[in-house]
Amino acid sequence: MHRLICCVIILCAFDLHGEGAMPADEPAKSAADAQTLTGKVMCGYQGWFNGEGDGANLGWKHWARQRMKPFAPGNVTVDLWPDMSEYTAEEKFTTGFQHADGSHAEVFSSVHPETVRRHFRWMREHGIDGAFIQRFANGLAHDAERRHTDAVLQSVRSASQLSGTVYAVMYDLSGLKAGGVAGVGEDWRNLRTEWNLTTDRSYLHHEGKPVVAVWGVGFNDDRDYTLAECHQLITRLKSDGCTVMLGVPTGWRDGSRDAARDPRLQEVLALADVLSPWTIGRYRTPDEAARHGERVWKPDLEWCRERRIDFLPVVYPGFSWHNLHGGPLDDIPRLKGQFLWSQVAAAKRAGAQMLYVAMFDEVDEGTAIFKCTNQPPTANGAQFLTYEGLPPDFYLHLTGQAGRLIRDEIPLSDSLPTP
Repeated sequence: MHRLICCVIILCAFDLHGEGAMPADEPAKSAADAQTLTGKVMCGYQGWFNGEGDGANLGWKHWARQRMKPFAPGNVTVDLWPDMSEYTAEEKFTTGFQHADGSHAEVFSSVHPETVRRHFRWMREHGIDGAFIQRFANGLAHDAERRHTDAVLQSVRSASQLSGTVYAVMYDLSGLKAGGVAGVGEDWRNLRTEWNLTTDRSYLHHEGKPVVAVWGVGFNDDRDYTLAECHQLITRLKSDGCTVMLGVPTGWRDGSRDAARDPRLQEVLALADVLSPWTIGRYRTPDEAARHGERVWKPDLEWCRERRIDFLPVVYPGFSWHNLHGGPLDDIPRLKGQFLWSQVAAAKRAGAQMLYVAMFDEVDEGTAIFKCTNQPPTANGAQFLTYEGLPPDFYLHLTGQAGRLIRDEIPLSDSLPTP
């Protein structure tokens, strides 16, 4: 029954909050400053989860390997299980997984507006400034996926205003074919002119201009789209009056490690207003994170300062994709928050004035910071991570404290801040 109700709610929400229209709800009284990225801790918001019967016709997208088949043991891609204790009945979708007591485990769908509002409320409650909402460019050509992506973005618009958080669009270019980058420019034109997205009071601006992020520029993993295409897109976005943030490889500055060995990369990077190197899996322990901050982030920052480009380091709580790609469960351990905090401290020592935490809801690769349970389903041989007995909101709190450290509101220390 709850699935039918959910479907009606979602369709109504999409109709009422159509292009260019926003709900009239009052915003939070104490809202984050949407005029600057400096001093902020932002997180990535995937918003890509679906439940069978949620009205999106995408099955169990991003929960199950085969999304149109039952989400049950043997058909799973996530390593963390969300804490569902606060969700309403209409937000819950029953799975084929069972808890130790025999009850069926439940998950959420990102297309439900109340779920998105709940997530952004958690951000504000724990001092997280906002999120980059992921907009996967290779899915925009598929009607069902685009409807889902658009519905989630509309929910984020409303949720950010109600919660007093900020948001910005981040285009992920992964999976695009050659010639596909141009479609991103067209999509942004539509969001800005038809949706009036950047006029939202909660849309993030920096240096007087709306922020738009483009992730996936300059990697050496044989992407079909070219640096020339990226150059054209960045030029178009900047001519549209945007602050452009680029998600780039760890080795962007000297063409090492995961970066393309192409002299044109430096020309493209120099166009950016903000650079944000991807670091997931590039270090695995607190000691390695500290060395990364000193040997990589510090010279990265110097390079950016010389060119008046802002620098947004990426930190993450841990990593595991046992159910997604195989390999060991808990591949990069969280160490009860110490791994995340070691990176935050390293970024601060390097001179960072802003921070990106990956990710808010990424349970696929075990990097989520939102509320996850310590009692995941364990029947039928299922294997999932837990938060090591810590409270479900521990990483939300720790991320909020990271923002306080970046703003010099608490002293720099390698020890975890007091809960």
